[in-house]
Amino acid sequence: MGKFNKTGKREMPALNTSSLPDLIFTLLFFFMIVTTMREVTLKVEFKVPQATELEKLEKKSLVTFIYVGKPMQEFRKKMGSESRIQLNDAFAEVSEIQDYIIAERSSMKEADQAMMTVSLKIDKDTKMGIVTDIKNALRQAYALKINYSSQMRE
Repeated sequence: MGKFNKTGKREMPALNTSSLPDLIFTLLFFFMIVTTMREVTLKVEFKVPQATELEKLEKKSLVTFIYVGKPMQEFRKKMGSESRIQLNDAFAEVSEIQDYIIAERSSMKEADQAMMTVSLKIDKDTKMGIVTDIKNALRQAYALKINYSSQMRE
């Protein structure tokens, strides 16, 4: 029979790291796909209504949002508790809507301008007067496609 000799200490074999960049790239790609970037920080309270009808949008980048609702708690001292209009990250008046729509339309490609959609996200407690004023301002700005996301009292 043979003898088992323990001559010297055996070292741990080196760890193969050749596939490590592939794994890191895969994880990075996964998180880039799954993560969504917040476009607008809401400054008004908005209670999401129940949907009765769905419309699939071809390109979400062509949708411009107008939010209407009571200001968040931290803005109520300055803005009051009446419903306010929010365009992007700022409060606005009805008179500013036309300029906002024209600016949003001009930032789009010329071919996409005709497919621009304006989505109104309105809190259920908002009075109809402000909604009518917004609709009139959109008509004057030639906003052709308007999508309503509101829950009005009956």
